[in-house]
Amino acid sequence: MYPATPALIARWSAPQYRSVVSTVIFIGQEAGLVAGTLLAGVLCEYGFAGGWPSVFYVFGVVGCVWSAAWYLLCSDSPATHPRITATERKYWETTIGTTDLVAHPPTPWRKILTSVPVLALTVAYFACSWGYLTLVICLPLYMHDILGVDIAKNGVFSALPFVLPIVIGPVSGLLADWLRSKLSTTVVRKLFCAVSFTLVACILILTGYVGCNRVLAVAVMCAITACCSVSFSTVLVNQLDLAPLHAGKIMGLTSTIADLGAVAAPHVVSAMTQHRSTRSEWQNVFFLLAAMYAISAVVYVVFGSGERQSWADDNNASRD
Repeated sequence: MYPATPALIARWSAPQYRSVVSTVIFIGQEAGLVAGTLLAGVLCEYGFAGGWPSVFYVFGVVGCVWSAAWYLLCSDSPATHPRITATERKYWETTIGTTDLVAHPPTPWRKILTSVPVLALTVAYFACSWGYLTLVICLPLYMHDILGVDIAKNGVFSALPFVLPIVIGPVSGLLADWLRSKLSTTVVRKLFCAVSFTLVACILILTGYVGCNRVLAVAVMCAITACCSVSFSTVLVNQLDLAPLHAGKIMGLTSTIADLGAVAAPHVVSAMTQHRSTRSEWQNVFFLLAAMYAISAVVYVVFGSGERQSWADDNNASRD
């Protein structure tokens, strides 16, 4: 889904509104996390088929229904949509340009893989994914081992930090698009990444000293996810800035590397908390995340870009 989404956004959204469009779409993941975490906690405690198996049945059915809607309603671009009106098709041709709607230039893989802005974006995306997935996957463990929250309440407490991004993400996208009318896209992308990652790093360090106060710990976690969601206007949108016609492929590349962080995150947490899962061990987890966010912020601010790259429209690009 991740590679397909920016490829569709490039052909179904006006360039000046792509930050808010992208964040609104991707924030559906946060809404799913909140609903899924809450529902999973309830189903594990009271669900059919013995409790936890019901989680897989319910979520599987929802996924099948969504997939059917996707295949029936989705189309590559306005130029190929079977039910679009002539007026709307003309609007998209005027807004996006006929070339960007229908062009399929060869993929300049060598230039993409050696592009400094793409590599900088990959580093930022990797750090964001590592930190975010650490919270998504390991937060229930932290709630149980350190805060002593039972499984039913754990679903509620674990979902709370992901409520704020549902609001903050789209608002940051709206603000980013507004600022792009005043400043260059490069400045805006770097600003949002730097502010987001710096705040997250500072709050993560603070989290290590919060102690076992449940309310304060959950409040700090909420602040972390809210600040992290500000970076969505960079890490989930910058692919469209660099090369709209290749945004899906760049998203595929950056999200694949980012997913390596998602895979590594729970293993690293497990290794760092394997002895007794104490507060001091979790402090080290938070300090590692803070360092990762700080380093990646510096990398993106120095090497990142928001400008369309010279190879983005190269029709003579080599496929190797």
